Amino acid sequence: MSVLVYTECREGKFKKSTFELASYASETAKMMGVQSAALVIGKAEPSQLNLLGNYGISKILTVDAEELNIFNTSIYCTVIENIIKNEKFSLLVFPHNNTGKALAPGLSAKLKAGLVTGVVNLPVKTEPFIVTKKIFTGKAFANVIIRTPVKLITLAQNSFMLVESHVQPVIESINADSGKTQNIVIKDLQLLTGKILLNDAEIIVSGGRGMKGPENWQPILDLAELLGAATACSRPVSDEGWRPHTEHVGQTGKIVAPNLYIACGISGAIQHMGGVASAKVIVGINKDKDAPIFETADYGIVGDVFKVLPELINAVKDIKRND
Repeated sequence: MSVLVYTECREGKFKKSTFELASYASETAKMMGVQSAALVIGKAEPSQLNLLGNYGISKILTVDAEELNIFNTSIYCTVIENIIKNEKFSLLVFPHNNTGKALAPGLSAKLKAGLVTGVVNLPVKTEPFIVTKKIFTGKAFANVIIRTPVKLITLAQNSFMLVESHVQPVIESINADSGKTQNIVIKDLQLLTGKILLNDAEIIVSGGRGMKGPENWQPILDLAELLGAATACSRPVSDEGWRPHTEHVGQTGKIVAPNLYIACGISGAIQHMGGVASAKVIVGINKDKDAPIFETADYGIVGDVFKVLPELINAVKDIKRND
């Protein structure tokens, strides 16, 4: 019995979140007195596989087959189900993103396994197995017991630090036969380039209706470029067409967990804050001193966003010049 972490590989390389998951799985395995392993579906560079050993992963299962080149929930679930049954894993750790949310519920049903999503810390106990998650849009925490022999969790992004624990992993290639035929055809694939993805961003600069129109967005873009940040927006902004829907952050948009979230001209309605509740530091800029954003923000600037942003930009430029 051991802990298995599902990894995500893009163009042969792992995301930073994969190493966070590996750290979590390895530390949890220590608490349980078992080993940790990683599942890699698709082609990953050999050097990347060995990197998993830096975070305590002692065994790596690699699966590569033509039917797995396209992500298909049904096929992936069947492949992972067979691996779990053959290898006797007791805990599966998935990322709390679109991939994890697609796979974990299906596997939970197939394996008759308890599932807790959005876990934010190491288990409170392993006997019985108790994990913690946020509830009520991040305003409270709940401890949840999983009593099934096989357990599944999704780990909230940026909720666990990287923990290095060097081991030499054993790499094993396994059969991926799912017994199913791929029924998805990709006619066109357009990769987003030259832009930091919201889900991967450590810093996000976001704008709301207080920006008054798309013609006023340049300061947000300038600040984001200086900070190496991604840009985001509130729902009204994307609904008005000022910014693309891919930048919409909130309960009905993307859920993000950056180290720093700068909200410019965003009132801070509960629907928006539900999407950024896991940010480590939130900075709110709004001319209304009673705006809800200031109830959540770690730092608040009461002022005209069109005067504050240029000052911030100049301050960042000064710091960069003096470095």
